[in-house]
This record gives sequence, structure tokens and C-alpha cells, in this order.
Amino acid sequence: MKVAFTIHGQPYSKANSRAIVTHRYRALDGQVREHPRSIKPQDALAFERAALLQIPVECRKRLTGPVRVTLRIYYASNRPDLDESLILDVLQDRYAWRKTTTGKVRVLIQAGVCRNDRAVWEKHVLKALDKTNPRAEIIVEPLSAQQCELWCDHG
Repeated sequence: MKVAFTIHGQPYSKANSRAIVTHRYRALDGQVREHPRSIKPQDALAFERAALLQIPVECRKRLTGPVRVTLRIYYASNRPDLDESLILDVLQDRYAWRKTTTGKVRVLIQAGVCRNDRAVWEKHVLKALDKTNPRAEIIVEPLSAQQCELWCDHG
């Protein structure tokens, strides 16, 4: 069984135009420290936020892998490089750090199609053009019979 869905919008490259910013933080010794940090471009962040909202709930299986991913990415023009990395990021679980009385803990805030994009062992990425409807058509399917347990409805 496979998961198939479409994310509408122009997929952006997260690699070509990363920005370097200064990250300030308070170290354990109380000192304020700084170090450079690379961040995704604003267009890529906007696509990521919109894409996360478009993944159907029934597709959020949290597969552990190995999986095959087939992506047909439709761009509005031929100008962008073919870059599937942001779409693969969107497919994985989302976590946030929450403060508790015992310290910080990592909390799942949104289930993904895969728990981690490292589960992708095989990928097929195709570039196409559609000026009026840029999108990414996504198919994720398990590579091994053991994955069946994740697809079966256990009531």
C-alpha cells in the first residue's frame, strides 16, 4: 500500500540562498555567547509552513523505513534548480523543545509521513513545468513486507 498526495505551491530550494545570521545564547556559565548560524531562505520557510498544512491526516503514518519516495515537482518556470530536500524535510515528524519543571524535553508536535527522512532509501525525482499550478506530487511506499504492520488498520 502507498501514500499519495499533492502539495500545492512553488517548491523552493533551501540550499541555494541560505542566509548566515548571528545566534546569541546564554551558556551554562551565564555568559552570552554568539556564533554564526545558517538559516533557510524566507521563501523556503513559507513553502514549508504551507506544505505542512497540506499533508492529509491519513497520510501521517510515521513510517520508520525503508521507504521509496517518488516526487514529481512542477515548477512555474524552468529557472529553479531541481531540489527535493525541502519536500523530504516536510515529510518527517516535527518536534519542538518544551520547558518543564525538570528541564527541556523534545515533544512531537506533528506526525509526519515518515518519522525521519533517513527512512528514504530510494527516491525518484522528476521535474516538470506548470505555470498555473506549481506543486509537488508525492508517493511514499514501503520497500519491505515488514512495513505492512504500519499500513494495516488495527482498530
